[in-house]
Amino acid sequence: MTLRRLMSLVRKAIDEYQLIDENDHIAVGVSGGKDSLTLLHAMAGIRRFYPRHFELTAVCVDLGFEGFDLTSVAQLCEELEVPFHVVHSDIGRIIFEERQEKNPCSLCAKMRKGALNTAIKELGCNKVAYAHHRDDVVETMMMSLIYEGHFYCFAPKTYLDRMDLTVIRPMIYVQEADVIGFQNKYGLPVVKNPCPADGYTKREYARDLVNQINRENPGAKERFFTAVVNSTVKGWAKPPARDA
Repeated sequence: MTLRRLMSLVRKAIDEYQLIDENDHIAVGVSGGKDSLTLLHAMAGIRRFYPRHFELTAVCVDLGFEGFDLTSVAQLCEELEVPFHVVHSDIGRIIFEERQEKNPCSLCAKMRKGALNTAIKELGCNKVAYAHHRDDVVETMMMSLIYEGHFYCFAPKTYLDRMDLTVIRPMIYVQEADVIGFQNKYGLPVVKNPCPADGYTKREYARDLVNQINRENPGAKERFFTAVVNSTVKGWAKPPARDA
């Protein structure tokens, strides 16, 4: 996928769900993975011509795992003219050594988001962009059905009143296959996730299940996504169009 196509899909989500307002200062949550680096490229590109002025800052939470080197990510941020801020933490040690969590992902996510949101507010940002893509939407819906018993998915835009912070997800129309294509085409400096639980999560199970269903029923994944978009789940109703 080309940068132009990527920006077109991201711009569609931004416009349809009104994700960006004038003078926003948006933190891009960067993990070092292909999804967040793709989002960083898209937001930096759109910033050049979007009719509403906004600032970007890339923010990464370092969980404290040995060998997590962000040098290449810092270089990319410099090339894209996006300030880069690293939040150093002991989250990895706390979860895997002190608490020895058997199911670490949920607690890790809460601690990581807490550290990220605190840093974002200190940096003066009013919004944070997460790199959840189209496949993440479907997988989250499937996980909610399997493990919680109701039809739910995160929204394209969510206001966190306790933090006075708005979460936006500009990549909801981008498929993971397109992200992989973008990574290969532009040589993204992906940093391997050093987490011991990487690849052994409930999300991985939901992903495999969705892909199996889609193989046996071609187009099922697309229909799952359409079901979410057309649902009554909070945050998915498109607001009235506004002037450019």
